[in-house]
Amino acid sequence: MAIQKTLCKKVLPLAILFTLLISNLFAQKIVRYDLYVKDTIINFTGKAKRAIAVNGQIPMPTLTFTEGDTAEIYVHNEMNEETSLHWHGLFLPNKEDGVPNLTQMPIKPHTTHIYRFPIIQNGTHWYHSHSGLQEQIGMYGNFVMLKKSGDKTFRKGIDDLPTVPIVLSEWTNIKPENIHRMLHNANDYPALKKNAVQSYGEAIKVGHFKTKLKNEWKRMLAMDVSDVYYDKILMNGKPSTDLTRIEGKQLKGGDKVRLRISNGGASSYFWLTYAGGKITVVANDGNDVEPVEVDRLIIAVSETYDVVVTIPAENTAFEFLATTEDRTNSASYYIGNGIKQLVSPQPRLKYFEGMKMMNDMMKMNGDLDDMGMNMSLNQMDMNVVMYPEITGDAKPKQDDKDPNRYNANALADIVTLNYAMLRSPINTALPKDAPVKELKFTLTGNMNRYVWSLDNKVVSEADKILIKKGENIRIVIYNNSMMRHPMHLHGHDFRLLNGQGDNAPLKNIVDIMPMETDTLEFNANVEGDWFFHCHILYHMMSGMGRVFTYKNQAANPLIPNPKLAQRKLFADDRKMHFMFQNDFATNGNDGEMMLQNTRWSIGSEWRLGYHDMHGYETETHIGRYLGKMQWLMPFVGFDWRYRKMGIDEQEKNLFGQTNTKDNRAVLSLGVNYTLPMLVRFQTEIFTDGIVRLQLMREDIPVTKRLRFAFMVNTDKEYMAGLNYIFNRNFSLRTHYDSDMGFGAGLTFSY
Repeated sequence: MAIQKTLCKKVLPLAILFTLLISNLFAQKIVRYDLYVKDTIINFTGKAKRAIAVNGQIPMPTLTFTEGDTAEIYVHNEMNEETSLHWHGLFLPNKEDGVPNLTQMPIKPHTTHIYRFPIIQNGTHWYHSHSGLQEQIGMYGNFVMLKKSGDKTFRKGIDDLPTVPIVLSEWTNIKPENIHRMLHNANDYPALKKNAVQSYGEAIKVGHFKTKLKNEWKRMLAMDVSDVYYDKILMNGKPSTDLTRIEGKQLKGGDKVRLRISNGGASSYFWLTYAGGKITVVANDGNDVEPVEVDRLIIAVSETYDVVVTIPAENTAFEFLATTEDRTNSASYYIGNGIKQLVSPQPRLKYFEGMKMMNDMMKMNGDLDDMGMNMSLNQMDMNVVMYPEITGDAKPKQDDKDPNRYNANALADIVTLNYAMLRSPINTALPKDAPVKELKFTLTGNMNRYVWSLDNKVVSEADKILIKKGENIRIVIYNNSMMRHPMHLHGHDFRLLNGQGDNAPLKNIVDIMPMETDTLEFNANVEGDWFFHCHILYHMMSGMGRVFTYKNQAANPLIPNPKLAQRKLFADDRKMHFMFQNDFATNGNDGEMMLQNTRWSIGSEWRLGYHDMHGYETETHIGRYLGKMQWLMPFVGFDWRYRKMGIDEQEKNLFGQTNTKDNRAVLSLGVNYTLPMLVRFQTEIFTDGIVRLQLMREDIPVTKRLRFAFMVNTDKEYMAGLNYIFNRNFSLRTHYDSDMGFGAGLTFSY
């Protein structure tokens, strides 16, 4: 007994100490960050504007972890509005994913929310708000996960290089809510700012009148490659940065630098070029790829790339340039010390060549014609016809039978990265014995009304997609819209099937060009509700996405009322967008206002005379758009008119029906249809038996700023006018109206 007591006294403390040492050795390191989210005022352009800063900075702080850590992130919402944070590309429990009303309820004003999850991967990722349009005004930042010591995948000469995290972004002085509204109302402002209107006058000047005519005959708006005009482009919150040293060490000739680049832009793709020569791509979307040298690459919205650049000479700082896809603006990093060596700027796009290409692609019903090409993996860039650096300044002699006519790498010596060039250094094959579930999606959209969808359904119109844990999910996506779309899957990496077999690259974003078909696959291994959506912010908010959900999964404790959460989630793409326009003219006052969303339109038009003879008139229509292209809108209406004319004075329409118009209040049924040339044809039957047919268009681009409008109907009413645009809110208008006569005045648009 005494011996046992003696052993206990001596051995027990040693055992406890040994246990503590072992537990500490294998314990996960908790890395805590406190993020304070506050409203702020920022000035990037000479105008003070509202933004959102985190810990007093834009972009948000770079969060750095090592694989094996536990992340503990305290988000202190000090704003007067709700917020959230999504950890883009991370593998984590679903309740930590940060999508408000899907994986958690929004973080209420003046409260703190804790995100806690293990770090089980490495690579360059980023994080951003998933609440409304907050990402546009500052809520984005880099999220870097380092390889742990002794990682078998450690690459000498790559993973040990000096590293700089870079987050690309844009800034606009216009409130993002207003941008979203303007996009839905087809406002001319972005095209004017980009000098990309493509009017008839410009078309005639460059010999593309037939091209412009055919474009509008097919009911298309002018060619564009991006949605929004931005006042500033930023790298780590600055338009220009001198990178002269890293970790206290001055950079010199021969040094290699690894740039961890995240595209935190809301809607901009960026061309990346380097004055010091080749760019070596070593990772994509946080996953290693076998190094590949290119002259340039385009980084899609929300993609990440790790690239290695070399400083080729002493006493020189070489420009690393990020240029928007539409080539209107850029930001620079100057890497090295000394005289600045600039990159040749990207030349202006050949818009009418792009328009001609669009005409060839689009069928009369709005579908795209693949022209016999099997397009995938960004190898065929339809926009290449607009690149002077590839196709020359003159009109290219395009051979429609040439299989490489849109292949930039086949047309020029400039090497441009595409997805087919990416190869994983490890085997990425999915479990061979797992059941396969194949899903097919068509990306659909309408630029005229800014409606974006999958299979002509937005998120609020589609059921969740049920999948089973353990299944291999294969997704085949075809882009039948005229815009490229970066499709992002939450919570999983997928294999992009690109001809590399078992070494297909792992990604969480796939950029899909018009007419392109891509196939991706992933193993369903983490239960929850996972968002799959276009990462162009304004496309996502318009409803371009789906939700994957696991069968028989446990309830999410952070969603106490699933029905309420769903209503709030659906509210994004059901939001009504307001438009208002009024002409203050010498012959009267006329205008319109409209509320519209994905499917519905509520609009009123008015005309107010200055005396009784001209009277007053208002028409209200409530309609629903039908079809994939939304060219057809049945509606119900109300028409009220008053004017003072002679006792026996009457008017007859083309059908012989009489109408005094002195005091008329009637209901109507009708249909509005967009004809070729973007002319609106309207048929309306009123409760007093009168039938009216009408043709109208208000935005024919004569020159860059001059628009022609006309209207004619079977009531023998007609109008013709010209509108000269000053800016996004004001224009000068002159017109002749059959009822009101000639007038001129100032038009206000909102």
